[in-house]
Amino acid sequence: QVQLVESGGGLVQAGGSLRLSCAGSGRTLSRYDIAWFRQAPGKDREFVAATRWSDDNQYYSDSVKGRFTVSKDGAKGTVYLQMNSLKPEDTAVYYCAGKVKSLQIRFARLYDVWGQGTQVTVSS
Repeated sequence: QVQLVESGGGLVQAGGSLRLSCAGSGRTLSRYDIAWFRQAPGKDREFVAATRWSDDNQYYSDSVKGRFTVSKDGAKGTVYLQMNSLKPEDTAVYYCAGKVKSLQIRFARLYDVWGQGTQVTVSS
């Protein structure tokens, strides 16, 4: 079973940047899709971005496209989320999640491995 641990959250002013990390351990991630989701108070969990470990395809929600970049370091077994031009509406708990590779990639219910979450707060 794969375990995922996020890090890198914090408080930043609007327009600033943060980089989140999602470190995998346990079984190899080579067959996994890894995604970032976020959840703000009182709102549903929302898809943010994803990458497939087996290729270089990246997927983004419309709300973060052009501002966020997902990448991976195979040697470290780590996926990153670089967040630039942050807005107050990006404030949420960010989770990385993993599932065995499949066609669908944006639906939280398909992911069976979750990290503990890291808080991102963007002040105006």
